[in-house]
Order: sequence, then C-alpha cells, then structure tokens
Amino acid sequence: MSDSAKQAIDAQHQEREMQRLMAEITELLVTHHGGSLSEQELDQGIDLLQAAYQLARSSHAEQRRKSGEPYFFHPLRVAHLAARNWMGFPSILAALLHDVVEDTPVTLEQVRLNFGDEVALLVNGLTKVEDLELNRGALKQETYRKQILVAIEDFRVLCLKLWDRVDNLRTIAALRPEKQVLIAEETRQIYIPLAKHLGMGRVADELEALALTVLYPRRAARYHRVQREVCRQTEAGLRKIRSEIQMECNRHQLNVMLKDHWRPFSLEGSANMTRGVSSLYSLDVLVDSTMDAYLALGVIHRLYSPITGKLRDHLSTPSQHGYQAIKTTVQCGEYRLRVQITTRKLGRFNESGVLAPGFEFRHENFAGLMRSLLEGETVFDTERLRLASASIQTYTPTGQPLILPEGSSALDFAFAIHEDLGLRAQRARINGQTRQLRTRLMDGDQVKIETLSEPAALPKWLDWAVTPRARNSIRRYLRSRVRSDSGSDPAPDHE
Repeated sequence: MSDSAKQAIDAQHQEREMQRLMAEITELLVTHHGGSLSEQELDQGIDLLQAAYQLARSSHAEQRRKSGEPYFFHPLRVAHLAARNWMGFPSILAALLHDVVEDTPVTLEQVRLNFGDEVALLVNGLTKVEDLELNRGALKQETYRKQILVAIEDFRVLCLKLWDRVDNLRTIAALRPEKQVLIAEETRQIYIPLAKHLGMGRVADELEALALTVLYPRRAARYHRVQREVCRQTEAGLRKIRSEIQMECNRHQLNVMLKDHWRPFSLEGSANMTRGVSSLYSLDVLVDSTMDAYLALGVIHRLYSPITGKLRDHLSTPSQHGYQAIKTTVQCGEYRLRVQITTRKLGRFNESGVLAPGFEFRHENFAGLMRSLLEGETVFDTERLRLASASIQTYTPTGQPLILPEGSSALDFAFAIHEDLGLRAQRARINGQTRQLRTRLMDGDQVKIETLSEPAALPKWLDWAVTPRARNSIRRYLRSRVRSDSGSDPAPDHE
C-alpha cells in the first residue's frame, strides 16, 4: 500500500473518531442538561457547540502533537471527559476552545464576542500567562495564581484543567523523559490535591496513577502484572462472593448493584501488593438509600466475618472532601475483601465530586483555602495544599466533628474554630490530658483549648501550624505587633 493510500485511510479513521466523540458529547449534554433548558436554549447551545467545534478544528488544523496526532484531538477529548462528568454547555465550549488563545491567532476578545463572557472567563483561566520579562519558573507560578484567582470566582476552570491534565498524562509517551517527569511532579504537587479538594476522588486516583507510572515505570509495570494475575486467580472466587451477596440482598428485598473496583497504581498499593486481593481490589455496593446502605452492611457482616478496626462510616460524617460511603473489610473464606457501600447518588458524588448533580459544594471553604494558599510564603503554597489534602476527624468538647489536615496540631484546631481562640490559645486538653499546643492530633481526638485573656501568638507558632488559616492569622498578628507595639514587653513564652 502506498504512503498516500495509508494517509487517506488514516484521515478517514481520524474523521470518524472526531465525529464519534462529537456525537457522544452532544448526546451527553442533551441527556444531562436538556431537561432543564427550553427548546430554544437547547437549540442555541447545540448551535454554539457546533460553532466552537468548527473554530477549534480550523484553528488547530495545521498543528500536530509530538506523537504526530492532529492537535485537535486533545481539546476534543478534554471536552468529552468534561461532558461525561456532567459539565454543561459553557464548560464544553471552553474545553474545545481552551488552547486557541494560547496557540493560535484567535484572541480572547473573539471568543467573548462569539461565545459570551462565561466561556471567555473559563478560556482565560486556562490560558498561560505571557510576560517577556519573567523566566519560565516565574511564569509558571503566575499561571498558577491566575488559575486560582479565576477558580475562586468559578471552580469550573479547575475542573477543566484537571481533564486537560488527564488527557496530557494519558498521551505523554511522546515527550522527552525529563519533560514527562516535570509534568508528573507538577501533577502530584498541584493538581491531585486540587482534585481532592473538589471532591473528585476518582479523578485524583487516576492522576496519581498516571503520574506515578511516569516516575516509577518498572514498579507500575510490576504492579499491573501482579494485579492481572490476581484477577485471573480470583475470578471464580470473587464471582461466587458477588453471587452470595446478591442472593442474600435479594432475600432481604435490597436493590443492590455490585461493581468490581481494581485499584489504580499507587505507591501504597505497590508496597502491599503481595497481600493479594485485599490490597488490589475492592467491591463497590450501590443501593437506593442511606438506610439501605446500613441494611446491606448488616447483610454482608452476617455473611462474612468483619475484620476488627476496619469499619469506617463516612455516610453519617462525610470525609473532608465530601466522600460518602461505608468502608469495611470482611473475611470471605480464603479472601480478605474490602467493601465500600454507598447510594447510587452518593456514588456519583464520590466519582465526580463538585460536578455531580446535587453535590453540596462548600464553595466558601474552598475559596477561603485558595485565598489562604495565595497568601502563603510562595506565590502558590504547594506544600500547604498537599498537607490539606489528607484529613483526620477531631471533635470539640461538645462532640461536634471538625475535619483537619493530617498532621495538624492543637494550635491548628484552635484557629479552625476561630481566629481569636487561636491567638489566645495557651495549651490544649486532648482526650482529657493536658498537652502543648504543638502536639500533633490523631484521628478521633477530642480537644479543648485553654486560653489566655489576651492574644499572645509567638513566632515559633509558625513551626507548629500546618493549616494556611492558622499560619496566615499568626503572620498577620505578628506583623501588627511589629508595627504597633514593637516597644512593649514580650508575650509570655507559653506552650
């Protein structure tokens, strides 16, 4: 076959793939959002979608990725990922157009005139900062700042950036190894924590697996080999367990859906993979209501022996980032099995977080975190963002739960309740025992803060606090003392 004939076949295949993706995007938009739009609004949305498709395709027509693939496939796949996760017409238009301002002659003003202010805001948030006077590192930091500032106004810009990063990591093989490593490290420092803060747990897991595969390719390959072998060896046994659970739930008139979940590659999973199915697999149980989730838990615990200390209830008390499910581990004959039970609705929340219909997104909390990160020691405080992504649950003296980042101190607890309480903190009582403010809290701790009559924060507190809220409050107080009271007696050196 001649080269021209091969090129013609490739072009036909690419055209069919573009049409397929576009058809699925349109169908998803109509399915997810058509019921909430009037016929006129829906027709207008579809017209704008076609216009964005044509503009992006023509603008990127001569561009190719490092792999040789036509560049337009990238924004098209990003739009497809966004549509699969309930994003609406403006977001999909922005996904299709997210690189035209940065990489083609199309201007942001043209996007605004043709598609409106909402789409232009999102596209602008996804466009890198350009400044000839800044070096690459400074430009990157300013781009982070720009994305976060836009995200405070509209979190969808970060969601789109996450889908952009997912596709870039899936297709990263054509880049130079050193470039791959930089992208993977940036993903772990910035985008995985952000995905967690948006409640997008499954997205965070995929980003982590993709990034770690770049950084630890041999370990990832071994993990997947072991996982495939465990899958083969346990297929019949897991089928029997699912059948037993299904039959027992049917007997109790519980409508359940059972889903296999083979866990993506992670460093923890790689370290524990010799434990077999318990570290590589979990069974997802989806039910109709919260009450049914607890009934299903009882059914499963009657069928199989629960492992002591492995039950976590995130239905009654959601995790820091909104994850809601009951987690348990049971012994099913020779298999030790992790089980996650949740409702179908909450299952969507756990996968897509803030994007899932009905998700109660704590926008003010998120915006506050983003502002505090921008006020940190660097242009974008990545270390504080990472720390804030793993959480523990603590309790006030009255039993109210308080979610804090893992590694938080009693001082962080005080500032999480109120800035004045933090500034006047003297010591803590943790589970009834007197402890210093720098004491690191454990999951389940009950904490009472003992206070002084006046604020008395100390510079060393900055070494004890990990949360942006606490650190920024301490810095503001210390600056105000330097300005207004530099000649006064120093505060008592308490702990």
